Amino acid sequence: MKKKEEIEEQEESKQDKAAARRKRMKMTFLRNLAGVLAIVWMCIIFAFSAQTKEESGEVSHSVTYQMVNSTSIFFHLGLSEERVQEIADAIEGFVRKMAHMTEYGILSVLIFIWIGQWEMSLFRRGGTASGAAAVYAATDEIHQLFVPGRSGRFTDVCIDSAGAVLGVLVFVLLVKIVTVIRTLKGRREERTLRKAQAESAKEPEETQEQQD
Repeated sequence: MKKKEEIEEQEESKQDKAAARRKRMKMTFLRNLAGVLAIVWMCIIFAFSAQTKEESGEVSHSVTYQMVNSTSIFFHLGLSEERVQEIADAIEGFVRKMAHMTEYGILSVLIFIWIGQWEMSLFRRGGTASGAAAVYAATDEIHQLFVPGRSGRFTDVCIDSAGAVLGVLVFVLLVKIVTVIRTLKGRREERTLRKAQAESAKEPEETQEQQD
C-alpha cells in the first residue's frame, strides 16, 4: 500500500514538473512574441512619421471627424455637418496628442512584456521599458526633421514619454487586479471544495449511526 502511494506521488510530481515546463515554454513564447510585435509597432510608428504634413493632417482630420460624427449618431445628438466639422477642428490637436501617447503606451507595454524573461525588479523593468520607448520617441522626432512639412519637438518627446510611462502603469495595475481576482476566485473554489469534502465525509458517519 505504501509503495503504491509512493508511485502515485512520483507520478503526480512528474505531471507537475511537465505542467510547469509547459507553462515556462508558453511564457517564453509569449514574451518573445511581444518583442517581435514591439519591432513591428516601431516600424508602424516610423511609417506614420514618414508621412508629409498634408498626409498626416488628412489622416488625423479624417479620424477626428469620424469620431465626432459617430458620437453624434450613437447618442442621437443631431449635429449638423458644419457643427461636426467645427468640433472636429477644435479637438484635432488633442486627439493627435492622445494618439501619440497611445502609440508609445502600447510600445512600452510590449517592451515591458518582452524583457520579463530576464530577472529584474518590477520598478527596474518598468523604467527600462518606459526609457526604451522614450528613446525611440526622441529618435522619431529627429526623423521628422527630415520629412517635408514636419518638425521635431521636445514637447512631443515629453508627451510620448508620458504615454510610455502611463501605458506601463495601467498595464501593471490591470495585471494586479486580474491576479487578485484569480486569487480570490481560487480561494473561494478551495473553500467550496473543502466544504463538499467535509459534507461527504459526514454522510458515512451519519449512515453508520442510523444503522446502529
